[in-house]
Amino acid sequence: MRLSTSNLNPRRVIVLVTIAGSFAPVGAAGAQHAKPLASFSKSAHSLRDSIVQIARAQLGKRYKYGGESPEKGFDCSGLVTYIMTTLKLDVPRTAQEQATKGVRLRKDTSALLPGDLLTFGKPAKGVSHVGIYVGDGRYIHASSVAGKVIESDIDRPVSPLVRGWRGARRILSPDTANAGDSVGRSLSKSGVH
Repeated sequence: MRLSTSNLNPRRVIVLVTIAGSFAPVGAAGAQHAKPLASFSKSAHSLRDSIVQIARAQLGKRYKYGGESPEKGFDCSGLVTYIMTTLKLDVPRTAQEQATKGVRLRKDTSALLPGDLLTFGKPAKGVSHVGIYVGDGRYIHASSVAGKVIESDIDRPVSPLVRGWRGARRILSPDTANAGDSVGRSLSKSGVH
């Protein structure tokens, strides 16, 4: 029996395709959809890569208290705000507020993913600095001491001029160590300046 496509109603075509699809072998359907969230995982990786690329593009920009643009300069939280809002991720403006957003992570470099926020501060004073983790134990931040945006080691020695690493926040969630299962844009808790 031959069907002429000109005689088929579009609704009937949709119904026929839907019915035919329901008879497809289960093994074939399972093979095609083995990782139903794989596209989200790729999106999470792409978003993390974009955060790192935008952060690295700001290296060398001058430090300016209250600054939040490449043209005028950045303070630490202004840099984070600029990078995240460029990618349409909402974060508060101050380090202390940023430190309360996202999912709290243990202070362990093996648990970090690029794009996570790192918080710094002196024990008695709380969080007073924030940066963006870029991988390999390094982060990018606007340093008032250096007078510009720099990339530093997380485990650099604490001194009167260098605040100690206090913790980390994940604002893209949920993620796993290997890949993000979905791209979330929710924020959680921690403290930063």
